[in-house]
Amino acid sequence: MKQLTLAGFVIFLFFLTESLTLPTKLQDVDDASITQKFIEENIGYITVIAFSQYVQEASFEEVDRLVKIMTKYKGQCSGEVTLPDCPRLTNDILLEKTCAVKGLPQKYNFSHCCSMVDLERERCFFHNKKSDVGFLPPLPTLDLEEKCQTYKNNRESFLNNCIYEVSRRNPFVFAPTLLTVATRFEEMAKTCCEEQDKANCFRTKAEPVIQYLKALSSYQKNVCGALVKFGPQVLKSINIAILSQKFPKIEFKELTSLLEDVSSKYEGCCEGDAVKCIRRRSKIMSHICSKQDSISSKIKDCCEEKIPKRGECIIYSNKDDRPKDLSLREAKFTENENVCEQRDANPDIFMAEFLFEYSRRHPELSTPELLRIARVYEDLLEECCTTENPPDCYGNAEYKFNETTQRSLKIVQRECEHVQNLGKDDLKYHYLIKFTKIAPQLSTEELTFLGKEMVTALTTCCTLSEEFACVDNLVDLVIGELCGINENRSINPAVDHCCKTDFAFRRPCFEGLEADKTYVPPSTSQGLFTFHADWCQAHKEELQRKKDRFLVNLVKLKPELGGEELQSLPTDFSNVVEKCCKAEGPEACFSEEGPKLAAKSQAA
Repeated sequence: MKQLTLAGFVIFLFFLTESLTLPTKLQDVDDASITQKFIEENIGYITVIAFSQYVQEASFEEVDRLVKIMTKYKGQCSGEVTLPDCPRLTNDILLEKTCAVKGLPQKYNFSHCCSMVDLERERCFFHNKKSDVGFLPPLPTLDLEEKCQTYKNNRESFLNNCIYEVSRRNPFVFAPTLLTVATRFEEMAKTCCEEQDKANCFRTKAEPVIQYLKALSSYQKNVCGALVKFGPQVLKSINIAILSQKFPKIEFKELTSLLEDVSSKYEGCCEGDAVKCIRRRSKIMSHICSKQDSISSKIKDCCEEKIPKRGECIIYSNKDDRPKDLSLREAKFTENENVCEQRDANPDIFMAEFLFEYSRRHPELSTPELLRIARVYEDLLEECCTTENPPDCYGNAEYKFNETTQRSLKIVQRECEHVQNLGKDDLKYHYLIKFTKIAPQLSTEELTFLGKEMVTALTTCCTLSEEFACVDNLVDLVIGELCGINENRSINPAVDHCCKTDFAFRRPCFEGLEADKTYVPPSTSQGLFTFHADWCQAHKEELQRKKDRFLVNLVKLKPELGGEELQSLPTDFSNVVEKCCKAEGPEACFSEEGPKLAAKSQAA
C-alpha cells in the first residue's frame, strides 16, 4: 500500500491565511460578538494550535484533554455569558487552564511561566517556543487507506491530530494561518479519499504550494523577529516600505491611519493570540476595502470576495500603477533649505514620510534596501544638521543613496554568479560550508535547512527581471531564520552582532563574516565516518540528506579546512556509497572505505 508522510499530506493547507467563519462585514459587528463567535466555532482548533505551539513536547492525548477542558468552558459561556471568566480573552483562559492541568507545568518545564499573569505570562510562553524541532519524534508514516477510513469514522479527532503535528513543528506560524488547516484539509480529504490513486491526489494538490508555505512561515518569523528584537518602530518601517510600494497612490495621511491597524495586527499575531490576530487582520482588510478608491485600483474584485478569500486576494494582488504625476525624486527631502527644522519638529513623522515617498518611487528595490536608504538618510541628517551649511551637506543625499544601493547590488550579483558557475548541488554545498563556518553552534538540521533555503532563494530569483529585489528580499528571510525570533537567542559573538545591531544592515554585516574564531570543535568524529549497509536501501532523497549532514558535521569537526577541500568531499561520500552498495559485502566494504575517507579529510 502506498505511503505518504504527514508533511507531504498537509503542508499545502497553510495556503490561505483568512479562512475562519467570521461575519462578512466585520465593521458592522462589535468586537465582543466577533470574539464570542470565534470562540464558539473554533475553540477546539485554537486550543490544539496554541497548546501545541506553546508546549511542543506534549502528547496528542494531553492536547486532547485540554481541548475537552476548553470545549466545556465554551459550552458554559454559551449558556451564561455573565459568568466571571466569559468576558476574558481566550488566550488568557487557555494559558490559565494549561497551567492548571496537574503535573503538566513540571513535566514540560514551564512552571515559571505559570507563576506570572496576563501579558507577562503570555510572553514567557512565547519565549519557551523552540524553532529547532529536532527533539520531536519523526513524523508518522501515513497509510492513506487506513487514514482515510479514520477520517470518515472520527473526523474531529483526525483533523485535530493533523493540526497538532503541524503546529508543534511550526511554533511561530500565525494561528489564523494554521487554522486554515482544518478547512483545507477537510476539503482535500473529501476529494482525495474518494480517489483510487490517493497518494497521487494528495501529492498533486500539495506540490505547488510547499515553497509558498516556507516563504509564508519565514516572512512571519522575520517580521516578528524584527518586532521582538528591534521594537515597533522597525516593524512600522517595514510596513511603510511594503505598503508604499504596493499602493503608490495612497496619501501619506491615509497610510498613517492604515499603519495603526497593521502594526496592532502584528503585535497580536506575534504574541500568539489567535483571536486578536484574526480580528485585527480582518479590520485591515475592511479598512483597505472601505477606501479602495484612494488606495488602489487593483483590489476592486478582491473586495467583493467574502472573508475567506478577500484577504489573500488583496495580499497577492499586483502592485498598483505609479501615479503619472509622481516625480522621480521628492525634492523636499534633499533640496529644501528647511529640512533640519522639519525633521526636528517631529522626527518620527518626518522619517516615515521620507520612507513613504522614496518607497513608492522605487518599486524595483527590496524592502531591506529601502530600510537601508532610510537609515543612511537619517544618519546623514544627524551629521548635516550640526554643520554651518546643512543644505550643502545633505544636497548630496541622492549620491549616498545610489552608493548604498550599488553596494547591495554587488552582493546580489556575486551570489547570482555562484548560481551560473556552480551546479545546484555545488551551490548548496557552498552555502552549507559558509553557514556552518560562521555559525557552527547551530544544529545540523538548522544548517542544512539554511543551505537549502539559500539555494531556493537564488535559483528562484537570479533569472528574473526583478532579480535584485527578489534575491535581497528572500535572502533576508533566510537571515531571519538564522537569527531567530527570540531576543535571547545567542549563537556566537559575531553572528549575534549582525543579528541584533541593525535590522536593515544584517545582510551586509553577514557578508563580512568569516569562520567563527570562538568555536571549539568536538574532539572525536562521533561516528561521522561510520557507514551502514542499510543505506543501500535508502531513497535518493534520503541519501542526499545524509550527504548534506555529512558535509555539515565534517565542517563542524574540521572548521580549518578550506572551501575547495571541502567541496570535493560530498563526491567522495557518494563514491563510497556507490562502490560499497555494489560490493558483495556492503558492510565489510563500508568498514574499509569509511576510515579511508576519514584519512583523506585529515590530510586535506
